[in-house]
Amino acid sequence: MSGGSRELPPVNCSPAVATNAEGDEIEVLESTDVLPVAPEDQWKSLFDKFDPESSGFISTERFRDLLATHRSELDPHKLEVLLALADNNADGKICYQDFVNLMSNKRSNSFRRAILQGGRQLKGSALREEVGLGLSQRLVRHVAYETLPREVDRKWYFDSYTYCPPPWLILLITVAEVVVFMYYGFQLDRWVLQVSSPSYLKGPLPYHPQLRSQAWRYISYAFMHTGIEHLSLNMAMQLLVGVPLEMVHGALRITLIYVCGVLAGSLAVSVTDMTAPVVGSSGGVYALVSAHLANVVMNWSGMKCQFKLFRMAMALVCMSVEFGRAVWLRFYPQAFPPCPNPSFVAHLGGVAVGLTMGVVILQNYEQRLQEQSLFWIFFCVYTLFVLCAVFWNVFAYSLLDVRLPPHP
Repeated sequence: MSGGSRELPPVNCSPAVATNAEGDEIEVLESTDVLPVAPEDQWKSLFDKFDPESSGFISTERFRDLLATHRSELDPHKLEVLLALADNNADGKICYQDFVNLMSNKRSNSFRRAILQGGRQLKGSALREEVGLGLSQRLVRHVAYETLPREVDRKWYFDSYTYCPPPWLILLITVAEVVVFMYYGFQLDRWVLQVSSPSYLKGPLPYHPQLRSQAWRYISYAFMHTGIEHLSLNMAMQLLVGVPLEMVHGALRITLIYVCGVLAGSLAVSVTDMTAPVVGSSGGVYALVSAHLANVVMNWSGMKCQFKLFRMAMALVCMSVEFGRAVWLRFYPQAFPPCPNPSFVAHLGGVAVGLTMGVVILQNYEQRLQEQSLFWIFFCVYTLFVLCAVFWNVFAYSLLDVRLPPHP
């Protein structure tokens, strides 16, 4: 090529360059998810037929011919995405690697930008209008409209989701919380306001300021609840919001939001409500719910879930009721003086995580978090908060001469 540009690699070496609108070569492989090119690959064979020069590109006209010839072999939604790519490609060329990534359910950042460039709407019917779907397909479609603001992402998710792995994380956490609650319910012979039992805080799970050196308590407290009223509200929000989010974003991302919310909750209590214990999964639950609601508000016009205003109002009501219950309980006469009742500050720690790091994680569907500068900014701020809270727990109690209540 002219202008001193380096030559394109041959097609059988998976070309990794494309041409931008100014004619300069740019790298298009922005992740390590590169398919090995096998001679028997049917898509490579098809591509080669329309690329006799072995340049690694085909024109958009030839690309449309390829789609027309093999329309019956393509999923209708993938066909729409491919046509969107052709229509939005200002260079008039389609890169081989982007083509293979699509056919193998892999999307690079450059591929996504090409599809979304110019805000083009897909010409086909909306996913909601499709009929004849089975129960599992309708569930996936419902989840797509609950969590994703763009039709192209909803269709892509609908085609690629396989229930493997299932949304095990939130279900496993919920089952563990129910088992712990049942255990303490039988042990204490109390199901409502278990916190009023003198043996409630003697177990190995709840956070207590006298036992703050036992680091696992900053996380394990999430598996205990003050009573069935506390568990029910948290469990309902956790399942209704957490399971759909895990189906779309995966267990790893949801774990990151949830655990960061739980840890921020206990550390916030240790800094701002220094004499109080804390129990309940509200830190993690509020992180998930806050991140999801903020994502809905930021993409309000794109979110097509039904009755979204009413449902958002109901979610805020549930969060307010649960938070109000926690505030009331904190100032309720102590079950075992002088130890105060569990703190409500963990809720606020979870909300702070959800509105910062959680929003960034949920906004970047199918994009690598390590490539998002905003994610690293919030992650560094969160890490700084954790470090400051650790130093606070080590030194502040003695420096401030805080009088801690005895452990029950």
